Amino acid sequence: MNPLQQLWNHRQSVWLDFIDRNLMKSGKLKKMIAEDGIRGMTSNPTIFEKAISAGSDYDADLKKLAAKGLSVEDIFEKLAVKDIQNAADALRPVFKESKGEDGYVSLEVSPDVADDAAATEAQAKHLFKAVARPNVMIKIPGTPPCIPAIESSIAAGININITLLFSVKNYKDVLDAYLKGLERRVKKGQSINNISSVASFFVSRVDGVVDKKLDELVAAGGENAEKAKTLLHKAAIANAKLAYEHYLLVSASPRWQALAKKGARPQRLLWASTSTKDKRLPDTTYVDELIGPDTVNTMPPATIDAFRDHGKLEDKIRSGVGQAHFDIAALAQVGIDLEAMLQKLQKDGVKSFSASFESLLRVVGAKRELLLGVVTKRSKFELGKLKGEWEAALKKMESEHWGKRVWEKDATLWKNDEAHKKIILNSLGWLTVAPEVRRNIKRLEAIAADVRKAKFTNVLLLGMGGSSLCPEVLRLTFGRKAGSPDFAILDSTEPGSVIDRASWSKPEKTFFIVASKSGS
Repeated sequence: MNPLQQLWNHRQSVWLDFIDRNLMKSGKLKKMIAEDGIRGMTSNPTIFEKAISAGSDYDADLKKLAAKGLSVEDIFEKLAVKDIQNAADALRPVFKESKGEDGYVSLEVSPDVADDAAATEAQAKHLFKAVARPNVMIKIPGTPPCIPAIESSIAAGININITLLFSVKNYKDVLDAYLKGLERRVKKGQSINNISSVASFFVSRVDGVVDKKLDELVAAGGENAEKAKTLLHKAAIANAKLAYEHYLLVSASPRWQALAKKGARPQRLLWASTSTKDKRLPDTTYVDELIGPDTVNTMPPATIDAFRDHGKLEDKIRSGVGQAHFDIAALAQVGIDLEAMLQKLQKDGVKSFSASFESLLRVVGAKRELLLGVVTKRSKFELGKLKGEWEAALKKMESEHWGKRVWEKDATLWKNDEAHKKIILNSLGWLTVAPEVRRNIKRLEAIAADVRKAKFTNVLLLGMGGSSLCPEVLRLTFGRKAGSPDFAILDSTEPGSVIDRASWSKPEKTFFIVASKSGS
């Protein structure tokens, strides 16, 4: 039997940490629900950026929305809401069968408001109403400023996925906010039996920062080296076990029991960031070690494939708690301030998602302009007070014959030292790329004819840096001809991203172009 499905025998739910339209359009999501026991889904700005930028699945809707004069932010929201609605509809049978325990899809508030409780609460209410599905969860970061927003959102009857939790101390505040939100509803005579919440506790990133410090201690030698070596790869699992210990403690408390009698659902711990980043560890480590009742493990596609193939089914979350306390205490003994590291991880996580959100809006904005064939007022090129400097620079370029020197491949335009001049000379092939392509046009046309004849459905270009940027610009500029293969680009050597993209279509129907010089 599929190990993924067997996780439910341990009362652990599997949620998919991924979303895109092809997943739903192709029927793959329904297949994963049926065959892998997928019981929910999560999304974030990084996932949406990859989905919208790859291929042309979103182009038709994006063009319609852009034609209405909507802002980039509003366009993205409507695209995302439609995806979340479709995924929620696909998971509705799970929601009904589990009586509201599972079947949820998560949509995140903007990470830019992670320090603003009022703005976070307003966005949560807005998005919950926009999706208009009982099985949607709104993701709110568990940052200290957002704790009041979590309580108020629960009190307003919104299902909440609290994300970016690393610290047990932080998790305690989040669980308390959930209980307070339920208690506010009870006090008003409102029902609490239809509200769900999960606390997304991040795992592998903890080992990422702690093990880096431990490796440094081992390499340095000295009295802490041996103890540091014994602590490698233990912090994340130990930290998660202590969080679960607190969950069990609260679950047994009179406070919770009083809410449970009124129909309250437990706020389950959701293990996030469960793909293995360290090659010294098995690829299913953060699933194998965290199996236990009333938990969720949200896995990216690569981790799902790995656990399906060789996952180990054993309830481990409740065992070794004493050792977990010992391991966390031992980190302090070798000079590691775990709490400070975990707080930094949360701050860095907010920054990372915020950067992804900004990048996502740039992608949507670029597609909006290309699909409409217009330049927005914001992107119009205006010199203003810099006009004088611009004109002076043009005169300098003319007097120093920059154009002629570029075509002569004069590296001194950039640098004068020999090392840099050599690098620059090897980087000027773009000057003659057009004649080179023209000489090979018949060969390229023949390859294109072969691709059509073989009925390839997808073309995947493997490129890094400039090897991917140029094809991306060409794809966005010229679009896709009706009936031609779908075209996407993979600019990554991270295994999870490679496997995600590999699952985009059947390999035997995909034409691979290896364009990279450096990403070997």
